[in-house]
Amino acid sequence: MSSGLKAFRAFAEDAGADGFVLVRITETRGSAPREAGAFMAVSANATFETIGGGTLEFEAIDRARAMLGGAETSDLDWVLGPDSGQCCGGRVKLSFDRIPADRTEQVEMLVAGEIERYPQVWIFGGGHVGRALAGFLMALPVEAHLVESREAEIATVPDGVIAHLAAMPESLVSAIAPGSAIVVLTHDHAIDFLVVEAALGRDDLAFIGMIGSKTKRATFESRYRKEGGDPARLSKLVSPIGRKLDDKRPEVIAVTIASELMAAFSGPSPA
Repeated sequence: MSSGLKAFRAFAEDAGADGFVLVRITETRGSAPREAGAFMAVSANATFETIGGGTLEFEAIDRARAMLGGAETSDLDWVLGPDSGQCCGGRVKLSFDRIPADRTEQVEMLVAGEIERYPQVWIFGGGHVGRALAGFLMALPVEAHLVESREAEIATVPDGVIAHLAAMPESLVSAIAPGSAIVVLTHDHAIDFLVVEAALGRDDLAFIGMIGSKTKRATFESRYRKEGGDPARLSKLVSPIGRKLDDKRPEVIAVTIASELMAAFSGPSPA
């Protein structure tokens, strides 16, 4: 089960018999903190997800909790201007739906549907950087997978990350969903080569990245050409990754890679 579904189930259980209120953005005009379709669940003492924060969200939470207390609440049309303390310059419409305890499965399906649309990130290598990256990805709208050939490293994969123990990690590349990202940072340069070689054979991945140095990339490219690889495909490889900051601590490298991934997912879809 994904960490997102676990978090929702914990929220719904905590809400108890009173249930919660589902707040949805039904329409936006101009600049807004979240898009139409974004939602937030509000219980008497907690929230799940966000509609963008600020005074808009505070007002929505107040109205939702009043609704839980028995008040009638109509849709909200909110202008994001100076009077509201949010100068986005747009307009947002919200709907409020009381969800009793016996209807929480409907919202769980909504959450699950949202998660199903998350792109996949496949991390090859569960060392220091791989584990740190997997942990960061748990807070982002992606489905994280981690592939390792070492059984001991699989045991340390963060909860919520889908772990794969594979003697030949490169054998998994062909089955990865289109639009996914592959991040290669194993303990063995030979494995790195095999995984990247397999990934470059595909035209439908959002990102192919390999950790290392300019020298490692040059060595990889030379071997790839010698083994008959198409040089034109090398332009799809992003390497080195995680080097935007002059800091080699695993967590810093990992958060930099995470930013590269989100930028790739926000860009044009692969051909």
